[in-house]
Amino acid sequence: MQPIYLIASGDLRLSANRNCEAAQSQMEQQLARAVESLGGTVRRAHPFDPAKQHGFIDSQHYGMEVFRQIPPRAPLIVAEAVWQYSHHILAGLLTHRGPILTVANWSGTWPGLVGMLNINGCLTKAGVPYSTLWSEEFTDDFARRGLTQWMKSGRITHDTSHVTPYAAAGVPAAAASAGREFARSFRARKAIMGIFDEGCMGMYNAILPDELLHPTGVFKERLSQSTLYARMLTVKENEARAVYDWLRERGMTFRFGKHEDTDLTESQVVQQCRMYIAAVRLAHEFGCDAIGIQYQQGLKDLSPASDLAEGLLHHVARPPVADDAGGRELFPGEAVPHVNEVDECAGLDALVTYRLWRSLGLPPENTLHDIRWGRTIALDGKEKFVWVFEISGAVPPAHLEGGYRGAVGERQPPMYFRLGGSSIKGVSKPGHVVWSRVFVQGGSLHYDTGLAEAVALPHGETEERWRLTTPQWPIMHAVMEGITRDQMMARHKANHIQVVYAPDRATARRAMFTKGAVMKELGLKVSFCGKVR
Repeated sequence: MQPIYLIASGDLRLSANRNCEAAQSQMEQQLARAVESLGGTVRRAHPFDPAKQHGFIDSQHYGMEVFRQIPPRAPLIVAEAVWQYSHHILAGLLTHRGPILTVANWSGTWPGLVGMLNINGCLTKAGVPYSTLWSEEFTDDFARRGLTQWMKSGRITHDTSHVTPYAAAGVPAAAASAGREFARSFRARKAIMGIFDEGCMGMYNAILPDELLHPTGVFKERLSQSTLYARMLTVKENEARAVYDWLRERGMTFRFGKHEDTDLTESQVVQQCRMYIAAVRLAHEFGCDAIGIQYQQGLKDLSPASDLAEGLLHHVARPPVADDAGGRELFPGEAVPHVNEVDECAGLDALVTYRLWRSLGLPPENTLHDIRWGRTIALDGKEKFVWVFEISGAVPPAHLEGGYRGAVGERQPPMYFRLGGSSIKGVSKPGHVVWSRVFVQGGSLHYDTGLAEAVALPHGETEERWRLTTPQWPIMHAVMEGITRDQMMARHKANHIQVVYAPDRATARRAMFTKGAVMKELGLKVSFCGKVR
């Protein structure tokens, strides 16, 4: 059998690659042992770099160099124990003709799952055939069966029987009619999505081609993060402090320290409040109905994290922002829907959700999360798989237990956020949730959706999940209805998932079907996932 080549895409940030090197190496050793036990051999396609102190592909240019040395028809494994930038390897994967297998460790601490799901979404959009697999140590039957199948046939077949196309889902007539009417109005009204630089962290799957987006009635206003930073410089100190005081008055807690490099400081939060004000003013200036800030490139070298501003923008009950002259409040009584990491798929979803939930008389705050990790625990006398949905801070306080009083600001991890900034940490309140994802496949827009329940876990379990992932970030404990762990991983085409609350399951179900009808009328190919009856 010819050798199986292995590559590892990494972060663009040196500190992240160095920090994750040991976990990546351990995962690769476990994977190689599994392959060898099945009669194969693994050949790593690029070496450890002693100067950089890691062995990741850390740029698009280096990725192209690595692929020049890989036989174009060789079997290839993309092994991920970390968050990674998919564009580092996308050029090579687009032209590779051998079977491709994307693999992730099953870990909350080392987010290979998040990185792999992003690669999968990128390959799906690009039309590149691939198989995918995940495991904790690659000794379990599921992983070994998958490896055996791929090594013999070049592909792995997963169970996706939980997916039902729109036509077969039995959408109630009232929901279908309401959805069509809303979609026609939405398209006729048109909307602008303000994009502060595209392609955050190499997420090719998060860029919607204009020719697919425009038929929905949504158009991009392409803005620059330099414009956002320049506008931040015009925000007065007293304006920024007024936002900070507003948050304190409503009970939000900030955990401050003295050292800028490692602690959260008041000056960092005030800068974030400047960003919030600047973002609202620019959204108004350009007539944007939703916006997205990239942050992780460029802006990260100038300002504390954008996440505090993002979470406030999402919230209907947010600090008031006046125009530059200070005379008129902007977007009074409304959120300014924001998409973390300028994920345009999430942006379209967020805007439709916000307006539809408003029309249905439901709380419209919605957000994306990373599908970070999960495990089975005893809950209400039953064994249930409970996911960790977690993102770097852009969750609206309306989603958290206690609202603003349940929100805690902690410093963003220095590994990713050199200049710090506050997160909006908290636990998502128990309740019924509609989840969804827009993605590109076969040159068309697709939309998956289903029902979930955000559940309350014992304090110790919540703290353990934070310890095993990122304790500074907001978390949702989610149980997916009628979808197993492996079905979810096999089907989902992104690292992100969109969530919005409804007051009870019946309302969530009606709203889910109505939104499905909206998306279908807007031209998306809609599927319902899991138990929706």
